[in-house]
Amino acid sequence: MIPAIQQLERRGGLDSRVVEMFIRSHTFPLIEGARVTFVWRGQADAVHLRHWVFGLASAQPFHRLAHTDLWHLTIDLPRGSRFEYKFDVVRNGHSQWIRDPLNPNIAHDPFGANSVCQAEGYEVPNWCLPDADARQGTLHELMLNNTAFGGPRPLTVYLPARYRETRRYPLLIVHDGGDYLRYARLKTVLDNLIHRLEVAPMIVALTHPKNRMDEYPNDPHHAQYIVEQVLPFMERNYPVFGTPSQRCLMGASFGGVASLSTAWRYPGVFGKLLLQSGSFAFTDIGENKRGPAFDRVVEFVNAFRENPGRPAEKVYISCGTYESLIYENRSMVPFLQSHGLEVRYDEARDGHNWENWRDRQQSALSWLFPGPLWFVYE
Repeated sequence: MIPAIQQLERRGGLDSRVVEMFIRSHTFPLIEGARVTFVWRGQADAVHLRHWVFGLASAQPFHRLAHTDLWHLTIDLPRGSRFEYKFDVVRNGHSQWIRDPLNPNIAHDPFGANSVCQAEGYEVPNWCLPDADARQGTLHELMLNNTAFGGPRPLTVYLPARYRETRRYPLLIVHDGGDYLRYARLKTVLDNLIHRLEVAPMIVALTHPKNRMDEYPNDPHHAQYIVEQVLPFMERNYPVFGTPSQRCLMGASFGGVASLSTAWRYPGVFGKLLLQSGSFAFTDIGENKRGPAFDRVVEFVNAFRENPGRPAEKVYISCGTYESLIYENRSMVPFLQSHGLEVRYDEARDGHNWENWRDRQQSALSWLFPGPLWFVYE
């Protein structure tokens, strides 16, 4: 089948009316099997696709349709892929990164928002969308005083629907809790998966760092805060199980490093870890080439690989195949298994972003804390 953009090119005699009709009669990016076509319309010296797919050229040039102001780029994309991008529009020597004005799909993160390309076969999971039938859990904003950091820290606590003080619940402690709530819809995910009996009702403590780049790379004050302050506070004030097998630490990117390093510093405290796209950079040979921000990460991961101990019993790891960290995350799986840990590993055709981490929550939480549904059917 001839791609739609090529059919337009072959038509000839193009004018603004024809171009406008083409744009109005299609949705963009234009998905045609494995082909994805991006389109931008306007006066420019050049247009590039800027994306976060590791291994591909980070600036792919568009081509202008002759005698028009329509710019286009077609790439092949594997089924089920998802990635975030912007357009780099160059005018009079000045570059401006913008979202795709023809694409309504937008993903937000702490740095702003990007357009989202969803290839054929990708669907937003229905369990991360609001469900009118799902009973709602509640969020409670608290403050912990006199922490290991020398001052107070906010803490958000999620209590599941049908919460009862007479019951006991597993405890999940989440790094970057505010970001998980805002950008990965964690509350909606928890409400839905608990309602659908895929995940056990649980209590969740969501932490909020002040400077995650300093606190997360194996900082002893951070580990002390989690284990000697957050955990005891939750046990004093909420009916959580007191056994390591019912405790889990969770985090993404540098938050994955913080989760692993905290469990490593305090072995036997957490029975489970949920690590998403962990920044597990290491250097068996040579020097760290990821920059100064990773120096302490590399120091920790090198030390961990030298003497891993037993930080947990079960570890869930996920990573996107379009991430630069895919090698490091893949390498963690056989390494942890060789030291007796039970590991589940999931990959997706996605990048280093919050919606990738959102989309893995069902497989992660239902494996670590299976609800009655899984016990019935498995």
